[in-house]
Amino acid sequence: MRPTFQIPHLLLLDAAGQEGLVSKAQCDAVGVDKRHVSQLVQQRRWSRVTRGVYDTDPVPVAQRRRPDYHEHVRRRIAWTALLAYDDAVATGSCALALYGVSGLPRVFLPEVALPGGAGAPGRGGIVVRQYRPFPTQGLKGRTVAQLVPALAQAVPTLPRDNAVAVLSSCLHEGYIDHQGLAHVHDLVRGRRGAARCHSWFGLADGRDESAAETFARLSCLDHHVPPDGQQVDVFRDGVFLARVDLVYRLPDGRWVLVEIDGIEFHGRPGALARDARRQNDLVGTDQVVVLRYAASENDRPGGVGRQIAERLRMLGWEPGHALAVDESIDLGSPVRRPARVSSVRATR
Repeated sequence: MRPTFQIPHLLLLDAAGQEGLVSKAQCDAVGVDKRHVSQLVQQRRWSRVTRGVYDTDPVPVAQRRRPDYHEHVRRRIAWTALLAYDDAVATGSCALALYGVSGLPRVFLPEVALPGGAGAPGRGGIVVRQYRPFPTQGLKGRTVAQLVPALAQAVPTLPRDNAVAVLSSCLHEGYIDHQGLAHVHDLVRGRRGAARCHSWFGLADGRDESAAETFARLSCLDHHVPPDGQQVDVFRDGVFLARVDLVYRLPDGRWVLVEIDGIEFHGRPGALARDARRQNDLVGTDQVVVLRYAASENDRPGGVGRQIAERLRMLGWEPGHALAVDESIDLGSPVRRPARVSSVRATR
């Protein structure tokens, strides 16, 4: 019986920092030659991702179970592009994935730039950019476009909602400020696809705490129901109850409070129980209508904005009553409700 080939520890360390991927050059450096690689692929211990790049995780990508699954897939795309070419520089969405920026599509084209000013034919679906000088930095032994030029490279290539979510994420995390946002916008000018995305920069908002909240907010804007407030603290008789994603002020003095259940904020053990208690505290005041939506609701036609707009019309909401920045809500005073009000329930 042929003994199982032992993968060198140094190569496993490389793979651990590269979402399980290794390059042919890394294999050669530790003595794993073409014959060994072929054996590993035939035994289905490894799989070939593209020419010269191998996945050391025998579990197919779609079947992997890990809490950071979507981030893992995005980083894996970036590492595929980096490892496929010697001296490659991660650019655009690939660079943003390696920085951990939220809001990118689930799947995007891997892309790199090659030093020396010359592009090269892409292989395996990898986009090779014509190299333009831009600031770079080292990351895990490789070269990556700095955040601001990476944003300028990525935004024109993304759908609107993802582009705005990426910019909002960078504002929320403090990676850039509004001056930095303007700088990104300046760098975008003149690029292919720039004409369609100039208005997107005005939609970025650092109050969005997740991409799901950005998608929901944009859906509301598209359906002409801009929130009266965002990330609003709600109190009752001075006691803090909740911080609410989106709020709307009703003519009768009540409030519509909208919560977007993003996986990263509501998927932890015990989160559902804590959210249920918080919702009971809010509804128990008889002064609010609470609407809660799963992040996946935005994948449906019209997104959550259409559903929210329908409910607001039923409740008689009118625009033009926005809260001041950092204004909070106190539910201490009872509200006299009209004789008949239709009950509202959000679709989970």
